[in-house]
Amino acid sequence: MSKHRHYKPSSYEDMVAGFEWGVPGRYNIATDTVDKHEDDRLAMVWEDWRGNERRLTFGDFKTLSNKIANVLVSHGVARGDRVAVMLPSVPETAATFIAVYKLGGILLSLSQLYGDDSIAHRLNDSQAGVLVTDGKNRPRLEGMQDRVSSLESVFVLNAGSELRQGDVDFDNAVAEASEDFTVVDTASDDPAQLYYSSGTTGAAKGILHAHRYLLAHNEYEFCHDVKDDELFHSTGEWAWIAGIVPGILGPWRYGAPVAVFQRAGGAYDPAQTFYLLEKYEVGNMFTTPTALRAMTQLKDPGSQYDIKLRICCSAGEPLNPEVIRWFKKQFGIPVLDYYGLTESYPLCGNFPTVDIRPGSMGLPLPGWDVQLLKVGTEEQVPRGEAGEICLRARSNPHYPLGYWNRPEDTDTVFGGAYFHTNDMGRMDEDGYVWYEGRADDVIISAGYRIGPFEVESAILELEETIEAAAVASPDDKRGFVVKAFVRLAEGVEPTEDLAERIKAHVRSSYAAYAYPRKIEFVDDLPKTLTGKIRRIELREAEAQGTQP
Repeated sequence: MSKHRHYKPSSYEDMVAGFEWGVPGRYNIATDTVDKHEDDRLAMVWEDWRGNERRLTFGDFKTLSNKIANVLVSHGVARGDRVAVMLPSVPETAATFIAVYKLGGILLSLSQLYGDDSIAHRLNDSQAGVLVTDGKNRPRLEGMQDRVSSLESVFVLNAGSELRQGDVDFDNAVAEASEDFTVVDTASDDPAQLYYSSGTTGAAKGILHAHRYLLAHNEYEFCHDVKDDELFHSTGEWAWIAGIVPGILGPWRYGAPVAVFQRAGGAYDPAQTFYLLEKYEVGNMFTTPTALRAMTQLKDPGSQYDIKLRICCSAGEPLNPEVIRWFKKQFGIPVLDYYGLTESYPLCGNFPTVDIRPGSMGLPLPGWDVQLLKVGTEEQVPRGEAGEICLRARSNPHYPLGYWNRPEDTDTVFGGAYFHTNDMGRMDEDGYVWYEGRADDVIISAGYRIGPFEVESAILELEETIEAAAVASPDDKRGFVVKAFVRLAEGVEPTEDLAERIKAHVRSSYAAYAYPRKIEFVDDLPKTLTGKIRRIELREAEAQGTQP
């Protein structure tokens, strides 16, 4: 138990009744995550795919972030400036994030997985004046100079021979900088973080969060039950909210050290995660359904690895019940699913002290006023009926400042009494929320409203399947029918007999009216960079009669 915690998991009624938000007028993420801790307290154990290891304390990060902040300020970076960071998961990356908060800047973290067009769009849209990158990624800027006009300074870590005229050698500059830096006095409402949506439709929009947004992440107390003497690991990349917060900021608020594995790049390898968990005896983990599904492809990892996990949580997209059951069978603990969006999360979650209903997103987090409303209205739907998952506006510290340079969108989405997620769900009689899909993903067939997630979950109960996506397919008689795109396990042949068995299983385990009347076996499914299945591509392809 950390001395910085205020709450602990208990009965749901007690957690809700005893909770209240405490948001100070002046607040800075850097002070709350790094500077307040004892200098000699372990902050990070780091290893890369080549076996290189580093151990750093909070004192190390305080000094390194101070030096980086001094370097940035000496090159003209000021309060409110956008600082873009495109680096791998190394300690210097985390220290750069902290440095940006310290000087009152606005952090924009870019994924190395982005294509050049995505990077150029984010740099241009944010009007970032500074980019911190490394020698491996520096050449990528050459092809986008005509599209990026705002960049004034490029800092290059591990530059090697990749420094261009005007670039700053980041390593040399940091080595020569002062270790002393006074953190800028920021209000809780001052901007700190700019995330871009993963872009399931249209160009990605910047979502601007204030320093206070970190205070709203009470899942680290209620769901993760973090301890300051227990290593925490996140499989997420430090580019999105579900990477930066669980990978660094969330555990660090409570003095919990993080275990970090730097991958060589490319596809996620679950064996590397199990290696890290075993070697460093990690007790607490955050991961995603995409990573969990990849884990299920390893043969009996529970007997191959000596895993000592106490808590495992997941978020980012719905978590199928079959994956939860598999994880518990392998490692003896359930996966605690929670739910939210870049704009605001976690709205709902599961807790180690409360009964889990596999397939449910759990119950609203203490302090989160979540309601299911009739689409397009502020009218609550009865328990058990499908409605849009909504959050009462400005009811907690996570509420964003708005969309970057989009005042009309900001007013439309965030100006009303509720933030409408565009996600559909239903709340059972005990208050558990069950995800049904995006509002535009819901399939209406012969008058029935069918949630794709439940169809997909039923398909994944079969051991031959790995992934599934259910969408509406035009039909002369029913208007639309359910079509399932299914990815099979290695070595499984796509046959007509298997397709019929899938249909029969969904009919019997979910609903006769909701089974997929069409099935297409695929080698892969279209996804966003964060691993979410892009049903919209499949749905549009079906509507147009083209291949996805």
